[in-house]
Amino acid sequence: MNCPAPPSTFFAQALVNWQRQQGRHDLPWQGTHEPYRIWVSEIMLQQTQVSTVIPFYQRFMTTFPDVASLARADLETVLGLWSGLGYYARGRHLHRAAQEIVKQGFFPRSPEELQKLPGIGRSTAAAIAVFAFGRRAAILDGNVKRVLGRFFALDDPGNAELWTLAESQLPDRHLEAYTQGLMDMGSLLCTRARPRCTDCPLQTQCQAHLRGETRRYPTARRKTPRSQRHHRLLLLCTPDGRWLMEKRPVPGVWGGLWSFPIEDMDSLPTGHSRTLDLTPCPDLEPPPFIHRLTHFDWHLTPRVFRISEAVPAPSSSPWHWGTLSDLMTYPLPTPIHQLVHTLFTRETEDVK
Repeated sequence: MNCPAPPSTFFAQALVNWQRQQGRHDLPWQGTHEPYRIWVSEIMLQQTQVSTVIPFYQRFMTTFPDVASLARADLETVLGLWSGLGYYARGRHLHRAAQEIVKQGFFPRSPEELQKLPGIGRSTAAAIAVFAFGRRAAILDGNVKRVLGRFFALDDPGNAELWTLAESQLPDRHLEAYTQGLMDMGSLLCTRARPRCTDCPLQTQCQAHLRGETRRYPTARRKTPRSQRHHRLLLLCTPDGRWLMEKRPVPGVWGGLWSFPIEDMDSLPTGHSRTLDLTPCPDLEPPPFIHRLTHFDWHLTPRVFRISEAVPAPSSSPWHWGTLSDLMTYPLPTPIHQLVHTLFTRETEDVK
């Protein structure tokens, strides 16, 4: 990585001054040093925009105002509140970490100890340590990488080099304003597609801006082709309006959430495909859709079948029959919730 020697204090001081005057100060997790509130916000903010997180955070805090209440909750309740926020492993990790914190009797204070909790990586641990405990630690999420990459005009920087650079810019004071300033800068000004360079306090020494090559930096990583997966969603409905759902296994996509059965007839409970009278109902089928996950595109094709009767599922099985109104209260992944809502709307209109 070839980058110019960093200015001694300009980068940090400019960020601190800008954050105090122009940064965000009224987010629901700001104005506190309570580690629980800060921790929950940082987990929710992983790969998710602030505007999306705010209503989820507020509902979560109303239901689980402290770490003890979260630790006592059952996972399904936690995932129900997480439904729609995406990246559901975060919710599972948050729940498990809360139980570990309660068990050990205190909230870890150092970045190193925080990283030992489920779902907390190096950058998240640093952010919690800074905002909750005033520790001196560097963050390095996607926004920070972009700000550093442009300011120093970095060509294909590696993670190790970026961490070294991030740590070299840490000021001796005002760590909270500096860290929040980095986050706000990447989110509000130094955006990926349309950076607002004319409003940026770093522009006078930003190497990408001075070269007129803001959009070039940081050098884009080579994109690996996204894999494509194709599955069927099996929508089985009884004459009295009950639908078969499965609780997704953990770990795995949508782990711990409820969904219509996925794959083919072999994925149904033992005996269903052999003993039930399945009548295809193509006129009721919602259109196929694509659900984009981190590493692949999931092509899902709903298939609707009428069946003569429901086969009772053992209490210990991941299968359950429920009405659409019941299912809408379950912790569902967003695409499945939308699908249930569509079916419910149709059913309501048919009754009218």
